[in-house]
Amino acid sequence: MPATKNPTPDATEPTAEQPVGKGRPTPKRKEAEAQRRKPLVPGDRKAAAKAARARSREIRDREFEAMKTGDEKNMPFRDKGPVKRFIRDFIDARWSIGEFFLPIAIVFVLLTAVSNQSPALALTILVALYGIILATIVQAWLTSRTLRKALEAKFGDAGLAKGNLMYGIMRSMQIRRSRLPKPVVKRGEHPSWPRKG
Repeated sequence: MPATKNPTPDATEPTAEQPVGKGRPTPKRKEAEAQRRKPLVPGDRKAAAKAARARSREIRDREFEAMKTGDEKNMPFRDKGPVKRFIRDFIDARWSIGEFFLPIAIVFVLLTAVSNQSPALALTILVALYGIILATIVQAWLTSRTLRKALEAKFGDAGLAKGNLMYGIMRSMQIRRSRLPKPVVKRGEHPSWPRKG
């Protein structure tokens, strides 16, 4: 007598291992919308405000640490991206009168207080201070022109987005040690960009 083959289960028939459907009824539209809906005003406002402050503090701490360590992934949006990195390196590689302006201005204010007895000396100090202010403005203007050319040559129109030049100028006015994100290039380590001519 020939051996009968065991019938194989049809692939289309459900087995114990293959549950039919999703195992629960489809929720009605009203129920689904009710689950998604969140109250505009939380039940416990004080707890919600406290949690929001804690989240904001955590984000600020993470961003501050990222600016100290150079972790661009966690930096604030205004400091992210290759364009902003190029601007920082461009400025940090150069000497700038602007970065010394605040200490110089403090020295001049002290000298002015001391020189009250001598009008000629006070006038000389005032003229020298205005000379440094003028030199700072001129250097900032020259730096912005050079930075504009470098950004246009390296990044095209994307490099000349609104705020990029001011980002560089404001960085050049800060004392190098107090700049955030921290400088990652030394003086003279200028970033490269395609120069014309």
